[in-house]
Amino acid sequence: MVFMVYAIRSDANVFYTVPGGRIDRLTEFGIVSVPMIEPILPLQRGAILVADLHYDMPAAWERMLAQAALGGIPVFHYKQVYEAATGKVRVEHLSENSFGSLLPNMSYIRAKRALDTLAALLLAPLLMVPFALVALAIRFDSRGPVLFRQERLGYRGQSFRVAKFRTMRCDSAIDDEEGERMRAMTTENDPRITRVGAFLRRTRIDELPQVFNILAGHMSWIGPRPEAIPLSRWYEREIPFYSYRHIVRPGLTGWAQVNQGHVTNLGDIDNKLQYDFYYIKNFSYWLDILIAFRTVGVIVRGIGAK
Repeated sequence: MVFMVYAIRSDANVFYTVPGGRIDRLTEFGIVSVPMIEPILPLQRGAILVADLHYDMPAAWERMLAQAALGGIPVFHYKQVYEAATGKVRVEHLSENSFGSLLPNMSYIRAKRALDTLAALLLAPLLMVPFALVALAIRFDSRGPVLFRQERLGYRGQSFRVAKFRTMRCDSAIDDEEGERMRAMTTENDPRITRVGAFLRRTRIDELPQVFNILAGHMSWIGPRPEAIPLSRWYEREIPFYSYRHIVRPGLTGWAQVNQGHVTNLGDIDNKLQYDFYYIKNFSYWLDILIAFRTVGVIVRGIGAK
């Protein structure tokens, strides 16, 4: 599917939409297409036919789609085009979510866990000296502990304590739920971020202590980012199917992070959730490799951090 993403984004491709069913959704998704008036195959090179393949269309249109397939012209269901063009998956009803099985590739889950553990065991000793230097920098920069620990929601909805290098000044305790939720959000140019903390966030060094969360089985190197519990509970109440993102282990980086970056408001979170669902649907080693390479680019450019 990832290879299909880049093929569909090519400027040479033109979407031709077959009328009927829910094909108008493509316009709602912001995907530009050419409506077909008659069941005649387009002659343009790079033509891609898009239809609601669940719709009982007239025989003439069905014959045209069959001819297109035989002639090597791609024919896609409209939801496939949305997923490939955007790298996101919309879930409107669990009965029609196109996941096939609600469980991701279980054999890869086991293999991924073994690779995560091996990589963490190899890297942990090498990180000890850099960790000590970062700890000293944090101590000299501001008062407070070196590590920031926070309860987050993770694999299969279980909570765990994430470990990060502290990048903010310490706040006083807040008792009410809304206050806790607001404190868990990081805004653009957040005044709580320290000088050293800004560098750690931009380079993602602040996330590296989570290597110990990986060893403990709480996290993976790659997966949906775990959210603070006050935020997770809020999103679960407001966004349908939000909790489904916990079907895989959360990660230090993920498909949403390399495509969208850090967000907290509900509209952006709903968009981010579609990236998470795309990752779960296409859960595989090649997608993890792509995310790893794109994460390097994100770190080098210093984008998406708050």
